[in-house]
Amino acid sequence: EVQLVESGGGLVQPGGSLTLSCAASGFTFGSVDMSWVRQAPGKGPEWVSTIKPDGGDASYTDSVKGRFTISRDNAKNTLYLQMNALKPEDTAVYYCNAKDSLRRDYWGQGTQVTVSS
Repeated sequence: EVQLVESGGGLVQPGGSLTLSCAASGFTFGSVDMSWVRQAPGKGPEWVSTIKPDGGDASYTDSVKGRFTISRDNAKNTLYLQMNALKPEDTAVYYCNAKDSLRRDYWGQGTQVTVSS
């Protein structure tokens, strides 16, 4: 079965950094697009970033450009999100997303990121 497990969230001060990880299993990780999506308290989900199967192309929502970097290690079936210069508005639950060949979506349980002084 498809499994996605996020980790790396926590409490950080404004301006700080965190790296999130998503461990994937149950599908051919190296063949699919992977994304990060976040949901702030009381808000709907917001797409953050997507990376293509070979890691060559990545895209970001405007609010995180220049601060966040998405990457993947296909040999380890792992997706990453390096987050720098964090702001309070980055506070959210961050979810890992996989889209298979039939464009079905799979989600992890999420990891909480809280940016506060």
